[in-house]
Amino acid sequence: MKALVTGASSGIGYEIAKYLSKKGYDIIAVARNEKNLNKLKNECNTEVKVFLVDLSDTKQVLELYDNIKREDIEVLVNNAGFGAFGNFENIDINTQINMIELNIKALHLLTYLFLKDMKDKNKGYILNIGSIAGFLPGPLMTEYYATKSYVLRLTQGIDKELKKSKSNVSISVCCPGPVYTNFNSVANVKFSIRSKTSDVVAKKAVDGMFRKKVIICPGISEKIVKIARKLFSDKLLAEVSFYVQKKKDKN
Repeated sequence: MKALVTGASSGIGYEIAKYLSKKGYDIIAVARNEKNLNKLKNECNTEVKVFLVDLSDTKQVLELYDNIKREDIEVLVNNAGFGAFGNFENIDINTQINMIELNIKALHLLTYLFLKDMKDKNKGYILNIGSIAGFLPGPLMTEYYATKSYVLRLTQGIDKELKKSKSNVSISVCCPGPVYTNFNSVANVKFSIRSKTSDVVAKKAVDGMFRKKVIICPGISEKIVKIARKLFSDKLLAEVSFYVQKKKDKN
């Protein structure tokens, strides 16, 4: 059994890789931080193959697939991603484009490529790591929220197609709220509400995936937001979101 985990050098991806290893999966760990990936190898119970890849580069994504497409991947975990804080026009455009390339394009492409292989074998699991942000408008982190909305809707659409075709392949999206990871420093924010630990989120995400849950909300706050989007207007949700986001500002 083999699992591919992107963004495996830290946070949720790191813990997912370790948890899948405990379940007997050999791991193909993808990230850019070689030191942390080698540390992961030492903490896993099964074989770990390391690939240093910049997933925001489409050419490297395709090369990664060509290198591992014969590995008989049973689980794909699309975890790699990052965010940035600030007004839309104040965030460097190259940062925004890189975010879209990583959070959306790389995830989309890997899902497309491995889903075709899984459908041919009529088995497999895909786990996309989304965010509670995918349920809401996200002023002050507009680009990040928009990318996670894409991940949520892509997963839901593919899930329906798989069910209609009576496929044994499943796809899930985990939508955590704040988590203690390196995301905070990259996005330059501090969370104003209690964060979960990445190992807790990782376990709930993987367990939910194996139960073939489509949307995995690892805590009460995520479930509340999921319900709130059905009860309140986007205008009100955007106002609340802005208030919460403003409290994250480190400056």
